Amino acid sequence: MEWITVTGARLHNLKNVTLAVPKRKLVVLTGLSGSGKSTLAFDTLHREGQRQYLESLGMVTAFVSKPAVDSITGLSPSISIDQHLTNRSPRSTVGTATEVFTYLRLLWARIGHRPCPACGADVPPAYDVASEDDWDEAATDALPCPHCGAPVPNLVMGHFSFNKPAGACPTCTGIGTVHRADAGRIVDESRSVDGGAVLGWPRVLTEHNIGVLRAAARHYGFAFAPGTPVKDLAPAARDLLLHGVGSAEFDRHFPDTPPPATAGKGRFEGVLTNVLRRYADRVEDAAYREKMEQLLTTETCPDCEGTRLRAESRRVTVAGLSIVDAARMPLEELAAWIAGIGDNTTKQEHAFAEPVIADLRERVRRLVDVGVEYLTLERGTPSLSAGEAQRLRLAALLGSGLTGVLYVLDEPTIGLHPADTERLVEVLRRLRDLGNTVLVIEHDLDVLRAADHVVDVGPGAGRDGGRIVATGTPEEVAATAGSVTGDHLAGRRTVPVPATRRAASGRALVVRGAKAHNLKDVTVRLPLGLLVAVTGPSGSGKSSLLLDVVDRAARRHFHGAGDPPGPHDGIDGWEHLDKVVTIDQQAIGRVPRSNAATYSDLFTPIREAFAATEDARRRGLTAGHFSFNVAGGRCERCTGAGVLSVSMHFLPAVEVRCPSCRGRRFNREVLSVRYNGRDIAEALDMTVADALDTFAEVPAAASRLRLLADVGLGYLPLGQPATTLSGGEAQRIKLAKELARRSTGRTVYLLDEPTTGLHPADTARLLGVLQRLVDAGNTVLTIEHDLDVIRAADWVVDLGPGGGAAGGEVVAEGTPEQVAASGSRTGKYLAMASSRP
Repeated sequence: MEWITVTGARLHNLKNVTLAVPKRKLVVLTGLSGSGKSTLAFDTLHREGQRQYLESLGMVTAFVSKPAVDSITGLSPSISIDQHLTNRSPRSTVGTATEVFTYLRLLWARIGHRPCPACGADVPPAYDVASEDDWDEAATDALPCPHCGAPVPNLVMGHFSFNKPAGACPTCTGIGTVHRADAGRIVDESRSVDGGAVLGWPRVLTEHNIGVLRAAARHYGFAFAPGTPVKDLAPAARDLLLHGVGSAEFDRHFPDTPPPATAGKGRFEGVLTNVLRRYADRVEDAAYREKMEQLLTTETCPDCEGTRLRAESRRVTVAGLSIVDAARMPLEELAAWIAGIGDNTTKQEHAFAEPVIADLRERVRRLVDVGVEYLTLERGTPSLSAGEAQRLRLAALLGSGLTGVLYVLDEPTIGLHPADTERLVEVLRRLRDLGNTVLVIEHDLDVLRAADHVVDVGPGAGRDGGRIVATGTPEEVAATAGSVTGDHLAGRRTVPVPATRRAASGRALVVRGAKAHNLKDVTVRLPLGLLVAVTGPSGSGKSSLLLDVVDRAARRHFHGAGDPPGPHDGIDGWEHLDKVVTIDQQAIGRVPRSNAATYSDLFTPIREAFAATEDARRRGLTAGHFSFNVAGGRCERCTGAGVLSVSMHFLPAVEVRCPSCRGRRFNREVLSVRYNGRDIAEALDMTVADALDTFAEVPAAASRLRLLADVGLGYLPLGQPATTLSGGEAQRIKLAKELARRSTGRTVYLLDEPTTGLHPADTARLLGVLQRLVDAGNTVLTIEHDLDVIRAADWVVDLGPGGGAAGGEVVAEGTPEQVAASGSRTGKYLAMASSRP
């Protein structure tokens, strides 16, 4: 069977779709955002592929629902690679996620040299203990130093793991960072304690604590003045308030005085110490800790300097390099170091480690091939973009050697510079050449042109999508009338470029001497009142400049709080601005109850509209009854979740539809109330585009819905859980929420690749929104790889010339035409894009 044939697919907005997909080809599924691509690829083909595979193994598949489709034939076992980060643990790094760091640990344990703890002379490796299984036995065991005879503990892999006690820095427990309570967010030092200086204390608690503070002061022999502004308190009194008795900060004033035994005698914990203790005590309460994090700052661990490892482990070297040095190398440099390791080790060491080195060489090469050569092994996985995380998984698949598999990928070009996209296409072709079917959801026109087969879904989004508009080779799709994608492929339709560019006003934000991460002491001028695109290869320093330096510095300047900005000499030009708004791609909610309607403040006017109906008033129902988050109108069997969690022995819990409300979240009385023919559950199931018609007479709802549609989210269901949104969708919801606020015309908007996940036709709509923001006097600074957005910008700052250590410099700046003529990597692709029809 040479084809995967889908007959009668009807899931979500798919309209009885019948489609044949060629096997062992690179197939691109494209179309407007919300047209039904993901439903067809993931919810239909991938899910049914998994179900059929499990069924063929004789396993029970009752918990895997069959998609709404008549039949699918010719299907292979499927593997999906989507945009969602699966590991947000602060202990997870690129090295641990790819297992490269595991091989490094084995290498350092086998052939590592370290100084003798007694005489300091070099102790060569012992070859008899190397695995973690040997740890318990080896830890009571030791070898004599060949120079002085002192006992030297055996090295095992656990010594180089920051997730094990043997290797983790004891101060930060292997995380590399420590939390500090941010005094500026907790205490207003211009006020007195009696006057409410401690912002979280109610009056009753303030009066109680003043008594404890006075008792503590008497115990130590000084007076505490609760009516004095905190900033004017004596050093000992201030340290007592902030850090409490028993802290190093306070004890230095009275080193020989034991602390009071009880609160009545003056045992005061300290305001900042109390915040840190409460945060540490609630490890299992994610919501509480998320709230408390607003009062904390994260700093590099002072003992291990962010390396996560004990000092003893950091002193061990292989070929003159510590494992920390290796973990901080960009992968491209690490690959070169591994290739030359034989020249810097003894023959015996190299022979003993050769199998490890061979595996290391191959694993690192695959990572370089997928375009993440600028990453380092120490980079935390929570900080990766969706595209970077996806490419790490793709690198792992390259080494699997599987054949006859259906791979389903969700926009693997996210975050890639056009130069890197070419390399990614080659990786996808390698997967295909192994005998696999590679199905890619993609909007990038270069990927479409490189495909063997293209399927265009549409013609519109949401209810206007769900049909196959065109299918065939890229040339055949380009020739299809009525295909929006075909129009862009053929050049019949393009993202518009302004006929004239805005002139610079002379006002600018000037970032001086930026040195965060790989930035090489750069000074960058960001003109205000313009649409400015910050470009460059992946890892060139774009996020470091805008997010780690400008954004954090702005939070400190305008709010006096936030994490410290990346190293820089200073920023000039704040006087021209009222605020800086950063709209990144971080998730907008960690629980399924959060959705687009609740986050954007849209659900409130919708609930009020239902409560204002005659039927609701007659029943005594208020807006609160139409919320699934509070008791009253929600289904109490599932507490408004719509699903119940069923525990499974030896398996993860499974969510099933609530049998009482049948997944509709509300009780019967609330569901009996209708607005324009819809009940509240149906309203949450509507897309933004549908809701615009239904709630056209509710101004507060209509205005927010219109903004969501303007940023390209017309297809999005109002009640779709926030946990299922892509990074690009989350960012556009944030943008729509921000646009609903009144603008002063003196705002800088920082955006991180806002076109992620957008079809060129949707990009044109989003650009219109951004241009309107700038027309109102604001400034838009956007990190961007999309050449259409760069061409439409007023000013471009191009970083590079490469990524990682090879980046961090300003290689070109000016209008798009000036950058296109500069010869930089971005400039070359910009020039090519400008020459196309």
